[in-house]
Amino acid sequence: MGYRYEVRLSGSGGQGIIMAGIILAEAAGVYDGKYVCQTQSYGPEARGGASKAEVVISDEEIDYPKAIKPDVLLAMNQKSCDAYFFDLKPEGTLVVDSTFVKQTPTTRAIAIPFTQIARAELKKEMVANIVALGALATLTKVVSLGSLEAAVLARVPAGTEDLNRKALEAGINAAKLYMQGL
Repeated sequence: MGYRYEVRLSGSGGQGIIMAGIILAEAAGVYDGKYVCQTQSYGPEARGGASKAEVVISDEEIDYPKAIKPDVLLAMNQKSCDAYFFDLKPEGTLVVDSTFVKQTPTTRAIAIPFTQIARAELKKEMVANIVALGALATLTKVVSLGSLEAAVLARVPAGTEDLNRKALEAGINAAKLYMQGL
């Protein structure tokens, strides 16, 4: 059996979780040349409801498109952390937005304030998802940073490329700072 890596991105509607999943899938599939499946689900609310995106990355054809036991869980709010943590593999990685996740179910959680970074450094809370993707890729090496940047720039609205590039860099830098502290 080949390599299979499962990622679940979770949060609430309006946090850009679905877009982040699409970008991560394109970075892995289109730019890194891996096999990839991306699925998503969200509540009926336009904003505030539950939202999740799953990305399965493999070096061979994928027979089941959903994450069974994620290798990594990104939780952008407390509700999604509480709901999905127990699906994570025992040795899996939990990454949380410490702006909104105040109680983690494990001491091994990686807590980085993605939304606070987006607010303070970029003056735009809406790029917290891109900050989180930069950190996630740096922490897990699931996709190359060059591929992630290419996928981000191909997907974001025209005129926001510079802002999103800076958001990606802010996430990469936050993850590097976290890793230096270990």
